[in-house]
Amino acid sequence: MKREYKAGEEIAYTVTYLEMTSHPKFPTPRPPSMPGLSLIRTEDPPVRWFLHVYDSVGEGLEWTDWHQKSRAEQEAFVGDPDVSMHVLFLKGWTAGFFMLDRRERGVCDLAYFGLTPEAQGLGLGKYLLQTAILTGWADEPAKMPVNTCTLDGPRALPLYQRFGFSPDKSKSLGSVFSSSTAALFASPNPSFSPDSDPHLFGSPNPSFFAPVADFFFFFVNY
Repeated sequence: MKREYKAGEEIAYTVTYLEMTSHPKFPTPRPPSMPGLSLIRTEDPPVRWFLHVYDSVGEGLEWTDWHQKSRAEQEAFVGDPDVSMHVLFLKGWTAGFFMLDRRERGVCDLAYFGLTPEAQGLGLGKYLLQTAILTGWADEPAKMPVNTCTLDGPRALPLYQRFGFSPDKSKSLGSVFSSSTAALFASPNPSFSPDSDPHLFGSPNPSFFAPVADFFFFFVNY
């Protein structure tokens, strides 16, 4: 069940910060058997392409933080050799993506992860998340952090835990919703299960809402 939030409405939620400190135990997942599916690591992506993919996943979720940053900040993030962007395509269109941030020594942050609305429900979520985790661990970092929040739905946190993340700390926050168009989960979603598409997103410092506190999380989630 979804609840529609109106612009100006204040929302309370809890952010949980998780991390993985050892290599995951699951094997490399097989890509779902469907024509036209490919996962590509982008090389020297222009900011315009990054924002296109970012919006394809987060437009209906109030992902606005990177649009509020300067062009120099956008280029510095996207062009940093320690930040990698991996895009999932289905028959030529963007189906999802994940980004890994290795700018902090010994840390590989699962910075962004998600599926576009059109790709949800196709059995791609588990594959993409496991691939993101294993890709991040290829260089054997000391840890991989990620975060989620209660707005992601009740099964987001157990999903991360299932794949090897452990909660480190949590924080209660409040935000003012700035759009009347997006719908967020405010109660259990009956169609969500660890074996279906997760609609999750994780970010070290997103702008899912116009923040009342210094930090907000989206996810989305997944």
